Amino acid sequence: MGRLQDKVAIVTGAGSGIGRACMELFAREGAKVVGCSRTQSNLDETLANVSRDGGEGIVVAADLSTPEGSQKLVDAAIAKYGRVDILLNGAGVGYSWEKTHAGSMGAVTETTPELWREVMAIDLDSIFYMCRLVIPHMKEQGNGSIINISSVLGVKGHPDAHAYTTAKGAIVNLTRSLCAAYALDGVRANCVCPGFIDTPMIETHISMFDDEAVADRFCPMRRTGTPDEVAYGCVYLASDESTYTNGSIIMIDGGTSARI
Repeated sequence: MGRLQDKVAIVTGAGSGIGRACMELFAREGAKVVGCSRTQSNLDETLANVSRDGGEGIVVAADLSTPEGSQKLVDAAIAKYGRVDILLNGAGVGYSWEKTHAGSMGAVTETTPELWREVMAIDLDSIFYMCRLVIPHMKEQGNGSIINISSVLGVKGHPDAHAYTTAKGAIVNLTRSLCAAYALDGVRANCVCPGFIDTPMIETHISMFDDEAVADRFCPMRRTGTPDEVAYGCVYLASDESTYTNGSIIMIDGGTSARI
C-alpha cells in the first residue's frame, strides 16, 4: 500500500473494465484520482467503490473523442488538485461497440469512412488530446508518468476490426515517440497491451473460452484475464518503482502474443 501516495492520477475509461480497476487500485495505493468516461452513472459506481475503500477522488463525464471533452477533464483535475502526476489513457471501444454501431469492427472493405473515423476518434484521438494537454503540466513539474492502454491486437494482425487494430497499433508507436520527445523533461510514457480481458468490451466474444480447444488457439493459459491483473501492471508503471522504464510495451495477455 502507498505506492502512489499523494500523487494525482487522471484515469480515462474509468466507468468500467480496466479503467475502473486502475482507478480503484490507484486510489488504494494512495493516489488522488480523477476518473472520466461518457456515462455518469458508471462513474458514480466507480467513485463509490473508491470512497468505500477510503480513497479520494472526483469524476468527470466527458466525451474524450473531442478536444472540448478532454479540456473539460484536465481543467477539472487541475482545479481540484493543482497537478497531474499520472495519466492513464484507458478510454476506448472494442468489439462490444459493434452491437450499437454495426460495421464498426469490420475489415477495411466492410467499414464505412464514418465508422472508421468514429473508432479512431475514440480510441486514438482521445489519447492525443489528453497528452497534449497534460504533458505541459508534467514538464513544469519535472516529472510524470503516461500509461497508454493498447491491445494485443496492436502488435498482431487480425482479419477484422481494422479501425480498432489500426488505432491500437498507432498507440504503441505514439508511446515510443512520446518517450523519445519528453524523456529529458522527466515525463515517461509506457504502453500496456492487454489480451483477452473479461470486460464488457469483449463480452460478445468471451464465450469462445468455454471451449478448451478454441481457447488454446488464442491463449496458452486458456482463460481470459481480469481487469485487476492489468491494473497491477499499470500501478508499477505509475509508481516510482519504474523510473527507468520508459517507452516500454508491456504485454499482459496470458501469452497470446507469444503464439505464432
